[in-house]
Amino acid sequence: MPRRKRPEGTRAPNGASSIYLGKDGYWHGRVTMGVGDDGKPDRRHVKRKDESEVIEAVRELERQRDTGKARKPGRAWTVEKWLRHWVENIVAPAVKYKTLEGYRLAVYKHLIPRIGAHRIDRLSAEHLESLYARMLAAGHAPGGVHQVHRTIKTALFEAMRRRHVTENVATIAKAPRLEDREVEPFTLEEAQRILKAASERRNGVRFVVALTLGLRKGEALGLKWPRVDLDKGLLRTPKQLQRRPWEHGCSDPHACGREHHKTEPCPQDCGRHTKCPPVCSPDCTEHAARCPHRKGGGLHEIDVKSRAGKRGVGIPAPLLRALREHKTTQAAEREHAGSLWQEGGWVFAQPNGRPIDPRADHREWKTLLEAAGVRDARLHDARHTAATMLLALGVPARAVMEIMGWSQLSMTQRYQHVTSDLVANIAEQVGDLFWGSNETQTETRQP
Repeated sequence: MPRRKRPEGTRAPNGASSIYLGKDGYWHGRVTMGVGDDGKPDRRHVKRKDESEVIEAVRELERQRDTGKARKPGRAWTVEKWLRHWVENIVAPAVKYKTLEGYRLAVYKHLIPRIGAHRIDRLSAEHLESLYARMLAAGHAPGGVHQVHRTIKTALFEAMRRRHVTENVATIAKAPRLEDREVEPFTLEEAQRILKAASERRNGVRFVVALTLGLRKGEALGLKWPRVDLDKGLLRTPKQLQRRPWEHGCSDPHACGREHHKTEPCPQDCGRHTKCPPVCSPDCTEHAARCPHRKGGGLHEIDVKSRAGKRGVGIPAPLLRALREHKTTQAAEREHAGSLWQEGGWVFAQPNGRPIDPRADHREWKTLLEAAGVRDARLHDARHTAATMLLALGVPARAVMEIMGWSQLSMTQRYQHVTSDLVANIAEQVGDLFWGSNETQTETRQP
């Protein structure tokens, strides 16, 4: 096929695209996309065997140019290169520690090992869906797969904003269906049994705070006496307590933890672990807690997760009395500990004044439920219970938001539940409305 030429004496206008058949037998297209960072024209080249294919490729580049969605000039980054840059240089300075840890887990454990070699502009929804399927087949929970999905979607949105890609394929990929976890808040009778058992335990008022005020674990453990006004009956929650894992401070983390590496799986009848840890990888850099130069770990007092979390909460009179008694008891412990006491102003403290570790707090909660004769439940279910009790009391949704420290009204749908007690109470009110209270009471008294 002869090479196409323009009529003699004419030329294409500046910036126009060109399509021609090359001496190599391929069809070539060149499109001026704009100006590069160096000030020179950004003219891109496509090559196809068929003329119609190169025409379509040229049109696609022109569409991207005209809509402002063309990727930046130069060789496209790999997924691994972009994710490392995104998580360490873009995300790390801007988000809170726990959020960053979640991103790093998804990036370094799942995304980079499985799809990191792809060019970012050639990553497809099918690549991501294959990743999700492999994770599920390996036994990962749907919630963990969704965390990976949200991470890559967030990273690709930033890549789009910076014109490294023209579309976010994670918005097309289908993540596995996530079943809503059924939450059953404590009934009023169960809550009262917990309150009674808590009154007989050291630091038991800490769980009274969880059930009646709905404070999160970190908020309750991070309470300090200067933020609790026992005269006005008000407490403030600008801070929370958080445990962070240790990091190696040595030059060779793998060698540092060598004697702690697990090389063989536990036997089937293992009685040492509640949940047996996996075998260490050949290049394991864990066990930072045993590093003699460890850094960054332990308990940290940090700001609460959102502006809405920095709130003032009214303290009911019975809880106010319990807090005063708790403060008196703590003063006696301080005097008994003498020089061993480490003053930190913590409302809930160990016998030496140090803050309570969240793991020890979890164990105490489980022991409290057993002592109260109440079904096993998460400590966070106490927060659901507090929100549901506010619903039963008819507290307006906007006020519930303030009390619970929510930034969105939609959170009431997640935390407030219509319990069997509420259903029975509603039925009684409907009976009173239509048939009168006397007839409803007579019906209720029948065996």
